[in-house]
Amino acid sequence: MRFFAALEPIRERLAFAQLLSRAKALEWVVYAKRPFAGPQQVLDYVGRYTHRVAISNNRLLDIDNDQVRFQWKDYRDGGQGKTMTLSANEFIRRFLLHVLPNGFQRIRYYGFLGNRYRQEKLNQCRRLLGMQIPDQHRGPSPEQDYRDRYEDLTGGSLRQCPQCQGGRMVVVAILPRSPCHSPRMVDSS
Repeated sequence: MRFFAALEPIRERLAFAQLLSRAKALEWVVYAKRPFAGPQQVLDYVGRYTHRVAISNNRLLDIDNDQVRFQWKDYRDGGQGKTMTLSANEFIRRFLLHVLPNGFQRIRYYGFLGNRYRQEKLNQCRRLLGMQIPDQHRGPSPEQDYRDRYEDLTGGSLRQCPQCQGGRMVVVAILPRSPCHSPRMVDSS
């Protein structure tokens, strides 16, 4: 992990371990209350952060003379739309704070959505909510592969040529994956 600015002192392994041990010793209390506008508002709010980029293109107003001008909402001022101008370096620095490091996932599922007992827990949630439990055997038949499933769901075909829309795509060969993702340089001297 990388630590910058005020967090730079915990860059050292020992300092980080001490911080973790102090955090583990604390008694953590989670405070949660019902959302004012209901669960749909919570889903909409969280959804904006789980599947989108840090800033969308339509909020960018101008890039000129190493300055980036963009719109933002000031929720402390009643959700008022405002304009901010930052140096290109500062804009990129802030943007990159939202980029996950390699190996990290944006969404992790815990609790009833955790992988281990997901189906059983979802069925229990449905029973408690009085919902109908879907038929477990309604999935794709074993003869179907992903292309058939895609066609059932979208109406489009992965077997049809995307260029001419008339030809048929056929698997000729499946190449083995390279052990190294980057091509090796060969010394030809």
